[in-house]
Formats: sequence, C-alpha cells, structure tokens
Amino acid sequence: MNLFRTLWLLVLSFALSGPAQAQLKEVPALTSRVTDQAGMLDATQKQRLEAVLAEHEAKSGNQIAVLLVKSTEPEAIEQYGIRVADAWKLGRKGVDDGVLLIVARDNPGSLRRLRIEAGRGVQGVLTDAQSKRILQDVIAPHFKQNHYYEGLVAGVGAIATVLNRERFPEPAPQVAPAAPANASDAGQGGGIGMFGILMLVFGFMLLRSIFRPRRARLSRGGWGNGATGFILGSILSNAGRGGGGFGGFSGGGGGFGGGGGFSGGGGSFDGGGASGDW
Repeated sequence: MNLFRTLWLLVLSFALSGPAQAQLKEVPALTSRVTDQAGMLDATQKQRLEAVLAEHEAKSGNQIAVLLVKSTEPEAIEQYGIRVADAWKLGRKGVDDGVLLIVARDNPGSLRRLRIEAGRGVQGVLTDAQSKRILQDVIAPHFKQNHYYEGLVAGVGAIATVLNRERFPEPAPQVAPAAPANASDAGQGGGIGMFGILMLVFGFMLLRSIFRPRRARLSRGGWGNGATGFILGSILSNAGRGGGGFGGFSGGGGGFGGGGGFSGGGGSFDGGGASGDW
C-alpha cells in the first residue's frame, strides 16, 4: 500500500511539474555579442556596443556578452541566467573567462531586473561584491533615467576594467584587417581606439573608488557617476560623428566583428555573480 502511494505521488508530481517546465522562457540562440529581444537599443547603438565587446575579446581573450529580454518570468533572473550561461558557454574552455550581463526590463522587483553571470575563471577578480557594485553604482543610475545604452556601455567598461586586473592566457592570434584605402581612413583607425579610452576612464574611476575614504564612497556611489557620465557623453558624441564604428573599429567586419558567426568558446559557469535592480 505504501509503495502504491509513493508511486502515485511521484506520478502526480511529474504531472504537475510538466506545465510549469513548459512555461519557462526559451534560451535564445547565441549569434552575436549583444542580443536585444526587448528593443532597448537601436541598430547603431547595438553595433557600437558589439564593437566594444569584440575589441575587448581580441585584446584580452575574455568573452563578454549582453542579453536584453522583456522578462524572465516565471523564473527569477538568477535561474534564467544560469540556464543561458550553460547554453551559451561564453569564455574559453579550461579558462572559463566568460561574463554575461542580463537585463530583464519588465521583471517584477521580486525576480530582479539586472544580473551579471561570472564564469568560473574570472570570479577571483570579478567577485560577487564587485559585480553587485557595478550593477548598483554604474548601470542602475543610467537606467533610472532610461539611458539604457549609456548604462550598458558604462557597465561593460567597468566589467572589462576589473577583468584587466587579472592576467589571463593570451588570446588566439587574429587575422590582421586590410590596410585603409586612403590616408583619411588611416587617420580614423589610428590611436588607442575607443576601447582604450574607455579602459583609461574606468581604470581611473576604479582606482579612485578603491582609495577614496569609505564615507565618500558611500555618499557618492563609489564609481564617480557624474564624471563617468560626462566623459562617456563626450566619447559617445564623438563616436557618433564618425559613423558606424567605435574609433575606427567596425562592429560589422573582420574575424571578430559584431556580425553573424559568434559563439561561445566552451567556458563554464557555476552561478557566481550578482543581481540587482534600478
């Protein structure tokens, strides 16, 4: 009798869990570094953000991807995020240096709307506490003003700045881009590039945050939001005058461009990171 009752309870539990599983949001296919299912970015903004992420990967080997969705219901963003991370496998196999930034724009507060998933290999430098600070002090202030693009660029820059403090294996060599057709093109492609400028900006802000007295950090948010916003505004304004790419780096071409063919490298995740809201 007890065996029959146990079997019946098992059958009932499976029957009840089936519909709940069917309601889970499907993990989108990974085809680019920025996946926008919520319509939070226009085409130019998406291309520029992909260019920044591609340049970071080319220089460091780390893979950072951004996923924008309307909601993760019925799951909390943490459960949805680890499903995406397991499916996308960002980062290099054995190095596990992938990072996933997720925004669920319409999630209720109980399910959270911001999430950083940190790969196993980056958690020593991109700690849960650092991830939380980036969400709260860097991204959220921009999102509160509906400045989603600025918040994402700022957040990606902060993540990359933290990752650059760790020495990871050198990235695989990339095929050099073709030489510019004329001198004016060459002038646009020179210099340290917009990614280099972003790294200098966020490196300065990070050091300023670390060495600032605790009271000042608590009162100002720790990342110098006002100065960061001003500098980012200047950078993005200048980039807008130059057309499609960031500082001569185009998100649409080359071996690591923002177009199709992007995939994870076999990295693994274990739920490390942080969640937040705005």
